[in-house]
This record gives sequence, structure tokens and C-alpha cells, in this order.
Amino acid sequence: MSECGEESTAPTPAARPAAATPGADTPVAAPTATPTAPLPRTQAPATGSAADTIALLRALIREACVNDGSVGSGQEIRSVRVLQRFLADAVATGRVETHVLESAPGRASLVARLRGTGTGTGTGTDPDAPSLGLLGHLDVVPVDPDGWTRNPFGGDLIDGEIWGRGAVDMLYLTAAFACVLRDAALAPEPPRGDLVLIAVADEEGGGEYGIHWLVRQHPEVVRVTEALSESGGMRMGRHVAIEVAEKGSAGRRLVIHGKPGHASIPYGAKSASYRVGEVLQRLGEVMPAAQLGPLWNAFVSARIQDPALAERLRDPVRLDAALPHLGGIAGYAHAVSRITMSPTVLRAGMTHNVIPAMGTIDLDIRTLPGTTDAEVDHLLRVVLGPLADDIEIEHLRGWAATTSPSDTPLFAAIERAVAAVADAPVVPIMAAGGSDARVLRELGIPAYGFGLLGPDWSYERYREGVHGNDERIDVESVTLSLAALQRIVADRLA
Repeated sequence: MSECGEESTAPTPAARPAAATPGADTPVAAPTATPTAPLPRTQAPATGSAADTIALLRALIREACVNDGSVGSGQEIRSVRVLQRFLADAVATGRVETHVLESAPGRASLVARLRGTGTGTGTGTDPDAPSLGLLGHLDVVPVDPDGWTRNPFGGDLIDGEIWGRGAVDMLYLTAAFACVLRDAALAPEPPRGDLVLIAVADEEGGGEYGIHWLVRQHPEVVRVTEALSESGGMRMGRHVAIEVAEKGSAGRRLVIHGKPGHASIPYGAKSASYRVGEVLQRLGEVMPAAQLGPLWNAFVSARIQDPALAERLRDPVRLDAALPHLGGIAGYAHAVSRITMSPTVLRAGMTHNVIPAMGTIDLDIRTLPGTTDAEVDHLLRVVLGPLADDIEIEHLRGWAATTSPSDTPLFAAIERAVAAVADAPVVPIMAAGGSDARVLRELGIPAYGFGLLGPDWSYERYREGVHGNDERIDVESVTLSLAALQRIVADRLA
């Protein structure tokens, strides 16, 4: 433990001097690019904490912590150093305890805890005070520079928009989280409960070098009683979506056997490649039926304005025929209304002149809350029908779907904040993909996908921005999210 409260579990700290990291000598609050054209009429230049959040966001983008899934990628230590500089004044107050924890060289996560007057663990002056976690990630997915019209790691601020990989997913929120913690630490009075920034590595790679490692190796450091994270804030009609659930994953590998032979004499052989094709055709023709859970009706009510279409969507029998009428939201509606099965990786054959004796199909299967592994296997055999008897099913990596209740004090605080800042109701939704929040939910901690994006940010626009070319976020959305976050923190901890 150093004077600034830093811990390192990496075996070779001397090999990672902070001064050698890109951007280490650039002050966070001094942006290097400014707008070159007038801002749109609805966009005003950010000031105060919003300006600081935007400057921090741009600095994080420039660190280019690209995670390609390999242990040596990411190198989130660079963004950790940016956050340390940003939080220096808060740490100097003596109220904030920080930890830098590395699961592998350079794969660093930062945890900064602002201690409250109560602890949220049954002791202290306010034993009922919560410990509110702000869970963000520092890594971003790779880019194809040829698909971008600007430098994907430039952090440019142009016409009221911040450009760069990770701007939407999810560096804008990580920056807002850090800003709120800093401001709370510099306030005259400490909060009644702990406020904890958990800025992690490796979310884009599955979290094994980030949140999973942290909860296994340092559970006391990341201990919270409730949390906010990503995947919320998009607009569903006049509602603001707040994620309360995520689908699970139940990866499967189908092993398909044939009869080998020399490719020059195919007669009499039974190529596994042909059988792989038969299975793929079956998977494309037969899909799991709709299973409408408790969040479905709220989604339909918020998003669908046509009463007749809404009625069809609430009927599992008629739902699929109504999907083509939903436009860009149809993919999401399809995904969250059933278990989905997507073939992703195909393998057959080793060399061009041998008819393969075996082929495999990897399936990305996304499950609904309450679905068991046995139910997945049964459903898969039903879908495969007469082909199932000759196919072996192997289990790949997976996890259960997770849900947080929407009747908690934190969710109520989110509702109040969104109403105050945006004059809008919220709608609880289930995410089709996954995030680190599920790890906290698995520990029994209520966790919600938060955000408050501008009125033009439909779910479709949000999905296009996540992992897409020319990723960018507008100043208005950053400002709205920060304002709502400030209210939530005050509501829970003031």
C-alpha cells in the first residue's frame, strides 16, 4: 500500500512505469480539440462539472485501451492513471481510499471509495446507509479505421459531439461516475453512506481480468449494497429505459459425425460438411417460441403507440407476424421475447482432399430468467427434431440470466431523478446482451443499467453507436446523465 492507497498484485510492477504510458503527461482538464463550427441550437457549451466530465471522457478515449480478447491487450493501466490524476484533489482530502489492482500486467482496475458517515454494513453512525457502487469499464472494442471518418481515438469535440471508440460504450458514464465521486469528496459534508467508483478492466472480453477477478480476489474492496452501471438511458417513446435484467448465455457446440473418404471419390462417403449444412438449415427454419416475461408488457406500452399492433405483440401466437411492423426495434423485441440460438463458428475438415468425418457448430444461445441448462438442452433437441439423435451436444461457457427488482430504494431514486431532469417516466427493460452488472446481481446486489440520453436517442440509435463506426455521443446526453446521476447520489447518500 503506497501513500496514495495503491495496491498492485501484478508480479512485475517495475516493467510498467506510469510515465511511459500514452497521455500520461496530458492534464485531464485541458482538452486538445475544440469545436470548429457553431454548436447546434439545442447544444450549449458545457460548464462546471459537465465540462470536466467531457474533458475526462476525451482523455479516456485517447488512451485507446483496446481489448481484443487476449491477455496482453486492453492495458487499462493507462486509463487508470488518467483517473488517478483526475481524482487527485479528492484523494488529497483524506476522504477517498483508492486501490489499483492488476489481474495481469497492465490489466488494471481502479476502485475509489468515498467513505460515508455510516458504512452500510450494520455499524457506524448510520447502520442503514447504503454503499452505492458506480460500475464502469475502461476497455473498448477494436476498430476498423477505414470505416471511420475521424480518428477513432482522437476524442474530438465537433459540433457538440465527442467522437471516439468507447464514447457510448461506456466511457461517458465512467467519466460521469468519476466526476460525481470527486465532487462528493470535495463537498463540505461527507455522504451518509459510501460512494464507490469501480472502474474495471476487461468488460469487453468477459470480465475475467476485471470484475470477476475483483470479486474473487478482493471482495472487500468492491463491496457495495447497490450499484449503477451501463445499458440504460435510451428513449422508448417518452419513457427512459433503465435496465433491470440481462439475458443469460448458454453456449453449446453441436458435434456432427460423417463417414470420411478421399475427396476424389466422394461416392459412398458421408461428408460431415453436408450434415452441418442440414443442421444449419434446420436451425434457420425452426426457432423457439415466444415466452413473454414480466417486463414485456411495460416495453410494449412504452414503445408501441398503435393499439392494434400492441395487442398483437401481447399475444405470443401473433407476435412473430407482428415483428416486421416494428421497424428498427424488431430485433430487440425478437431477442427479449424468447430464447435465441445463433450459429457463430463452423468447423469441418482439415485438408482439401479429405472428406471430413466430423464437423462442429458453435451456438450462442441467450436465455431468459429462470432457464436451466437442462431446459436449454431439451429445447435444442426439440428444435433439431429428427436430426437430434445423431448429434452430440457439448456445453460451452455460460451464465444464468439475472434480474434486479424494480421496487428498491435505488430504482425509486432513479425514477425521481429522471423525472426531475428530463420530465420523463422510466420503463424497466431487459438487455439482450450482457454487462458486468450481472456479476453484482449474482451476489444479490441490486444493479441497474443507467443513463439519461437526449430525446433523439432511440434504442436503435443507441445500438448503432455501440461498437459501430463513427461512435460518438452528444454533449447534451453527457450533461443530462451527469445531472440525473448527481440527483441519485444526493437522494441515496445525502
